[in-house]
Amino acid sequence: MSDEKKKLTTASGRPYAENENSMTAGPRGPVLLQDVFLHEKMAHFNRERIPERVVHAKGSGAYGTFTVTHDITQFTKAKLFSEVGKETKVFLRFSTVGGEKGSADTERDPRGFALKFYTEDGNWDLVGNNTPIFFIKDPKKFPDFIHTQKRDPRTNCKSATMMWDFWSLNPESLHQIMFLFSDRGTPYSYRHMHGFGSHTFSLINSQHERVYVKFHFKTLQKIKNFTNAEAGRMKGMDADWAQRDLVESIDAGDFPKWAMKIQVMTEEQTRTFRWNPFDLTKVWPQGEFPLIDVGTLELNKIPNNFFADVEQAAFAPSHVVDGIGYSPDKMLQGRLLAYPDAHRYRLGANFEQLPVNRCPYATNNYQRDGQMRLDGNGGDAPNYFPNSFDDIEVDHSYKEPALQLDSLTADWYDRNGEHENDHYTQPGVLFRQVFTDEERTTQVNNLLASLTAVNGPKREVILNRQLCHFFRADPELGARIAEGLGIEIDASMFAHH
Repeated sequence: MSDEKKKLTTASGRPYAENENSMTAGPRGPVLLQDVFLHEKMAHFNRERIPERVVHAKGSGAYGTFTVTHDITQFTKAKLFSEVGKETKVFLRFSTVGGEKGSADTERDPRGFALKFYTEDGNWDLVGNNTPIFFIKDPKKFPDFIHTQKRDPRTNCKSATMMWDFWSLNPESLHQIMFLFSDRGTPYSYRHMHGFGSHTFSLINSQHERVYVKFHFKTLQKIKNFTNAEAGRMKGMDADWAQRDLVESIDAGDFPKWAMKIQVMTEEQTRTFRWNPFDLTKVWPQGEFPLIDVGTLELNKIPNNFFADVEQAAFAPSHVVDGIGYSPDKMLQGRLLAYPDAHRYRLGANFEQLPVNRCPYATNNYQRDGQMRLDGNGGDAPNYFPNSFDDIEVDHSYKEPALQLDSLTADWYDRNGEHENDHYTQPGVLFRQVFTDEERTTQVNNLLASLTAVNGPKREVILNRQLCHFFRADPELGARIAEGLGIEIDASMFAHH
């Protein structure tokens, strides 16, 4: 290490000496316009806050390693899965969904689980949550849904009335509501929760055969949750609890780990499955589509600078690699467009050149210019294709097999039309068969804590509408919620039609 001290400089490299006192006309006179060091310092400070993420604004991140433990090459030719023992560097960002950047880590909310794999075939982003499902299944509903999770336009406060009005009008949300209002809606820490790709994706093998897939990450720290009361207390004691927990555990060498597993469905099975296999509000039952072991994910390094790597990290489900593909999941299709667009707005058109987002292997293309171009902008190489001067060529071995479409008729189809309107079977199974007696009681109490906050002239309409959904999922659930709300109900009204 050199003992030579570094000089204080401006952003353009000019050394300067006055970093604490502004230039004035005399010791008490007004500040002079020509103090350009003051201008630069203040102008940069004014721009320190990049636009906040519209969702997932509050987050934590770490680097780590993914290691293949089981051979899945019969399903995919993706290079990161090519052999047992292979290691790939990853970056994982956890987050809450609805709150602003300064909100509390222990809010009742889904948690984002966004993984970036730095593979030799490009970066693969698996941008999921700690739940296998979501509230909606058509992307056109997403801005409306998120508005209900944010702030009321008049009071600028969170509103249980907005939330339950929307949910009661969208029965497909029931399954995710029941996850959210179990104790899994308030995880103890980011280390103690599962992660899911949530969407259906596809895998393509070296014979160009396609299967559909769900990705699961099972925490090896065991599931651990706060109760509603504990989460509320922690919100007041330490709003950054999950961030602090992640940093302290990794810094202490207690590296969190997850087991990566997949479920696989053949194209033939997708045609006979009793639900739409591409519906984000549904799971694939593990009894029918068992989990297949793939590998281990370990987080082992906290970034040296939070802003550089966690705040500027940009994930997009559109970033897949050879051997991994999309599916007709409508929510996924909407995210393919929306996510890169959000990053171009938030970080600029060249967001993929930032170190945390940059593919560490080669990138060769004809994109040029734009704000904050960081990489020499292609130098004097041609900026058009095809050309006679450079050595970039198309590798046709990366071409995907053709995708068979179900229909040649383009239309606006009812998302909850015939065969797409069973919103109650899976939530009912969750309540009756997955939850314990204690968890059923917790579910009811957590729901009541939120439902009792619904107010205003439409309170009765909203609560009765939502009660219909609870009764149709499970009569006991409906009855216990109605009793807790003090609403007299004739349960026969809610028979599942």
